[in-house]
Amino acid sequence: MFRRSGWEMSLYLTFPVVMFWISNQAEWFEDSVIQRKRELWPREKEGQRQELEEFKQKIRKQREERLLKAAQQNP
Repeated sequence: MFRRSGWEMSLYLTFPVVMFWISNQAEWFEDSVIQRKRELWPREKEGQRQELEEFKQKIRKQREERLLKAAQQNP
């Protein structure tokens, strides 16, 4: 009823094993994926990080002031 030829079974078993082997090659991973990641997301400069932290602090302060004002209006 569910007979498969030897060729089909070997293909069904070989394909996932080969794909697993290819995906676990560290050299290929470093060459392709890490290089692509570096192209898409370059390292941040220190000034950018500082600007981001200042922006976060500004937003937090505005939110706290807004919540405080809302709490004072609703006794």
